Amino acid sequence: MKRPLALALSVLIATSVVAQTESASPKPKSGRHSSAAPVSKTLEDMKDAISAQQQQIQQLQQQIQSRDQAIQQLQQQVTQAQSTATQAQQAATAAANSQSTGSADQIGALQHDVADLKTVSGNTVNELQETQKQVNGLESPLAIHYKGVTITPGGFLAAETVWRQRAEGADINTNLNGIPYSGASQAHMSEFYGSGRQSRISMLVQGKLDSMSMTGYVETDFLGAGATSNNNESNSYVLRQRQAWGQAALSNGWSFTGGQMWSLVTETKIGEDNRTEAVPLTIDPQYTVGFSWARQYAFRVTKNLNNKVWFGLSVENAQATLTTHGNATNSFLLGSQGNAGGLYNAAINGCSTTLNASGAPVTTCSNIANYSFNPSPDLIAKLAFQPGFGHYEVFGVLTQFRDRVFPDAGLATPSAVGAYNNSTWAGGGGANARWSLMQKHIDIGLHGLGGKGLGRYGTAGLSDVTIRPNGTVAPIRSYQGLLTLEYHSPKWDWYGNGGIEYDGRTAFLNSKGAPVGYGAQGFNNTGCDLETLPSSGLTAGFNPGSLANCNGDTKDIVEGTLGFWYKPYNGPKGRLQFGLQYSYLTKTAWAGTGTKPPFLPGANPSAIDNMFFTSFRYYLP
Repeated sequence: MKRPLALALSVLIATSVVAQTESASPKPKSGRHSSAAPVSKTLEDMKDAISAQQQQIQQLQQQIQSRDQAIQQLQQQVTQAQSTATQAQQAATAAANSQSTGSADQIGALQHDVADLKTVSGNTVNELQETQKQVNGLESPLAIHYKGVTITPGGFLAAETVWRQRAEGADINTNLNGIPYSGASQAHMSEFYGSGRQSRISMLVQGKLDSMSMTGYVETDFLGAGATSNNNESNSYVLRQRQAWGQAALSNGWSFTGGQMWSLVTETKIGEDNRTEAVPLTIDPQYTVGFSWARQYAFRVTKNLNNKVWFGLSVENAQATLTTHGNATNSFLLGSQGNAGGLYNAAINGCSTTLNASGAPVTTCSNIANYSFNPSPDLIAKLAFQPGFGHYEVFGVLTQFRDRVFPDAGLATPSAVGAYNNSTWAGGGGANARWSLMQKHIDIGLHGLGGKGLGRYGTAGLSDVTIRPNGTVAPIRSYQGLLTLEYHSPKWDWYGNGGIEYDGRTAFLNSKGAPVGYGAQGFNNTGCDLETLPSSGLTAGFNPGSLANCNGDTKDIVEGTLGFWYKPYNGPKGRLQFGLQYSYLTKTAWAGTGTKPPFLPGANPSAIDNMFFTSFRYYLP
């Protein structure tokens, strides 16, 4: 930079000298003489220019000096940094090689400081993550916190359809024991129904104390029907109570639960805990044949012994179901059709009048809301085991039946004199087993229940009792069995069920040698395959004719079911899923007259139904 500056200065000086020389040189004479004023003015301008150039030269020199100072400072800083680095390296080497206590203390202090820094950093990261979770929770909370309790809403909205080969006049839930024999006109007509009534609403409320957790749970759907409910236009069905119970769970393993809930007969997946019931994955809300269950009042006490063994005892509502033939209808009393002044449904629907063989009118009423006069609750005890592989249960049921007997009802002059109450105890036992394989992708379940008076605990709703010729109650031996196979993945659930329910022959002969009871071989079933005309009256055109000579007491019901659920989305916004199900259902009655030659039509009646279900659901998150 110095050489260019000197060169520029030389050029300026030379230019000035030349200009001065040219100004001082004599000019040629002319006819006009030049004036001295212009020459003085030129010299003055040149002096000003030289002065300005000198100022620029001074500014350039100052900038060069400033630059040189900055470069020098930078060089000093680099030298100092290199010196510091060298000293630090020497100190580190000395510290590493030194065995003195002081050096060890310094190293330990440094290590402690580093550890503290790592801890602070980790805590900061954790706090940041927790803050992010809290922010996300505020944006989309899993539950509602209100006055010290946690409220979790739940449920789903459903659009479902059913097609049955043989009409039942039923909604999405199937009357599994109601598929018609071939003599019924509806057995020759199929049916299709669409329904949203299985849509479900639930609410879980939880409150925690130091030594106890309190829980309340309510679950409803729309599959109930009041006395005036219909589907003519507005689908005016009532809200149905599925579950409504409260629970106190102590920290020592004892739990006390009361309200309407799944019966203790129902298999559970975890211990004997409520809300872990192993319910089949079916679309049909009547589930599948062979599944033993009830949802009814219960007060349940359970004890978790060691997270591997549970014991439970439940006191539950009883409700006897009855089928009998051959008895005088006024010789016994088991229950009623409901008190019209109370809250039970006293309605009698579907009455029709036909003429018998003698031409006399006969009125038949169906769908009568019967309620037994229960002498006591059902008592159920269960042991559950989870030894490490599988879930196992054994349980027993004890139930009591009672009726009032009128021994003089069959006299020429019937009388209630001498009436008395008769009661009998019945019950049975069952077992459940469930295994999860392949990292819980496959579930296999086995269930069995057998005994006397337990037909109503099967999903097909077979009868508990019949009546002897003397009017006393006779419990019916029954068996229920179910095999389930399920495959689970994040997007798919596939299931297959095979089940059977059986009611045993409980038959007697009265004093005249006529058959009485349930499934008697002497009952006349010859009309089960003979179609009759529709009933007349107010329900003409909407009430199929009654089958004559068709007792048709059910021996067994068998169902096989295949289906799947597909979940295209399952996340914090809820769950979307749809499913398809196929069911093959058979019903076989106990053989009646005509089982020996000559064979008569309908002696051993049976019925078959093919059913398809679809479901489209959105589950609340």
